[in-house]
Amino acid sequence: MKNQVLLLLLVTLIMGGCTSSGAFLAANQTIVNLEDGNYTITATNVTGESESGYILGLSYSTGLSTSTLAVARVEGTGMLYAEALENLWTNFELSGEQVQGQRLALTNVRYDSEILNLIIYTKVKLTVRADVVRFD
Repeated sequence: MKNQVLLLLLVTLIMGGCTSSGAFLAANQTIVNLEDGNYTITATNVTGESESGYILGLSYSTGLSTSTLAVARVEGTGMLYAEALENLWTNFELSGEQVQGQRLALTNVRYDSEILNLIIYTKVKLTVRADVVRFD
């Protein structure tokens, strides 16, 4: 009976847990040539950050994507990449630039992740860094 209760508890934890993973890895990408002088580099090294915390879990990064397997999220929304990009554009606007109505693109996009694994708690912080190009 004790083994059945433990098995039921383990299955409940696994099935009731949460996972988070993500990166925009598109198979259809647009290629823009920046060689005709029809652009200006508006800002360099603009950053955006996002973080989430989880209990009873493990987080890991495989380069372009960061993943978490945990029982429950206790901090953040889990939408690390979307929030980091939104934060990047907010930081760009705070530098005095305007996004709305402009023809802008991100170039040299880099993703960095910082992971803290303590078995009972795991925290993921994602940083997106890019240069902003304005087309004339």
